[in-house]
Amino acid sequence: MDKINVTRSSLPPYEEYCAEIRDMWDNRWLTNMGEKHRGFQAELAGYLDVDNIELLTNGHMALELTLQALKLSGEVITTPFTFASTTHALVRCGLEPVFCDVDPADFTMDASKIEPLITEKTSALLPVHVYGNICEVEAIQEIANKYNLKVIYDAAHTFGVKYKGRGIGNFGDASCFSFHATKVFHTIEGGAVAYKDAFLGRELARLRNFGLEGQEDAVEVGSNAKLDEFRAAMGLCNLRHIDEVIAKRRRVAERYRERLENIPGVQLGPIQPEVTPNFAYFPVVFDEGIFGAGRDKILSALENEDIHARKYFYPLTSELSCYQGRFNLDRTPLAKWISQRVITLPLYPDLPVEAADKICDIIVSCEK
Repeated sequence: MDKINVTRSSLPPYEEYCAEIRDMWDNRWLTNMGEKHRGFQAELAGYLDVDNIELLTNGHMALELTLQALKLSGEVITTPFTFASTTHALVRCGLEPVFCDVDPADFTMDASKIEPLITEKTSALLPVHVYGNICEVEAIQEIANKYNLKVIYDAAHTFGVKYKGRGIGNFGDASCFSFHATKVFHTIEGGAVAYKDAFLGRELARLRNFGLEGQEDAVEVGSNAKLDEFRAAMGLCNLRHIDEVIAKRRRVAERYRERLENIPGVQLGPIQPEVTPNFAYFPVVFDEGIFGAGRDKILSALENEDIHARKYFYPLTSELSCYQGRFNLDRTPLAKWISQRVITLPLYPDLPVEAADKICDIIVSCEK
């Protein structure tokens, strides 16, 4: 069996992408919100079932520019159980992350623990939908309304996910998506912000283009975060195949669940009620005291067979070297416990079911 990585990028047929970009050799419009950009933006809004969306060069800039556009200050309550980008975006915007512990059942920010963290300095909440699991969006919005806080979702893992029949980008003031090559849906690199307030959309459109107003003047200190035409073309192509991609990912995820559920000491991600999932990741938490083998032993056994799972997320962002000594790590004990025991298993559309079976066989053998 060939080497198995934790993920593998989906691509459209080569000829389809070549046909999509062919007219760019005639019009020479390669960036700056051209025809491909506009077409992709419209198609994407329809697929994600949102009214408003802006495209950006990656998911991180989607977060940073949204925080800047909302003109936040002070403290933002978020989670350390996420990729570095979430915390970095806050710090780079001059905001202070305040970390809330997670719900151990679905790994998202525990809404019941938010209110004690709110102070007069709190300006927003930045919850993260994790592994495709969605946050407690209704409870979070109630808290935000009570304290007049903005809600920005890091929705990098939830492309195409729906809750109660609504696209996940409809919740909060803004939802930031990543279209990185490793995601369920990608534009090689790319991102987007779904939003409610038209003012936010205008701000994002300015900030992604250096803060320019017209061709001569910059009215804000912006960035260069435009999605170019080649990546918009990749988005148009991949969007045509996304339902098939998700269906294939589902097949692999269901085999993992069939083989690994109900094993003592092995916790799988939940099946959330009223959620249409995207099967973005397959996390497994191993309790060594019950299962009989810890994460490192399991990873080593898999790597011996050229199978590369990932400690994702480990370490917590609050533990990263660049933040050493800055945060109190004792405030998020559940996030810490999970980060020390979680593995995301290989999951991508063309992963054979037989490979998933082999991975499960290796995991089960570690129990002995």
